[in-house]
Amino acid sequence: MTTPFKTDDEIRAVVDGFEQCTTGKTEFTHLSHLTVATFYLRTSSRKQAFRKMRAGLLRFLKHHDVPLEKYSDEVTLAWFQRIQEVLAKLDSGAPLVTQVNTVIGNLADWDRGRPARNAP
Repeated sequence: MTTPFKTDDEIRAVVDGFEQCTTGKTEFTHLSHLTVATFYLRTSSRKQAFRKMRAGLLRFLKHHDVPLEKYSDEVTLAWFQRIQEVLAKLDSGAPLVTQVNTVIGNLADWDRGRPARNAP
């Protein structure tokens, strides 16, 4: 598997596109969700990260005229838990790009109902 990101700037571009709603709804993929959630969890407390993710997803859905019922606190919290389980296995000082790529490598296939090879 090739690594999705080579630099922190590439990760920040995904986060910025999400926050500013400049990313199209079909371009905001499962990998984008994992990227943003990991970024928030690494740069904020879990509580703050959840608030940012929740607000951002609701804003994104509204901006793209997607029914808000598509959002679920329970699903978001479950993904945060999975991401944190992957991050707990890494050195907390690992570069952001390493952390995001590791989360993606471990959880990318969960959206298809099956864990990736190294998933927790």
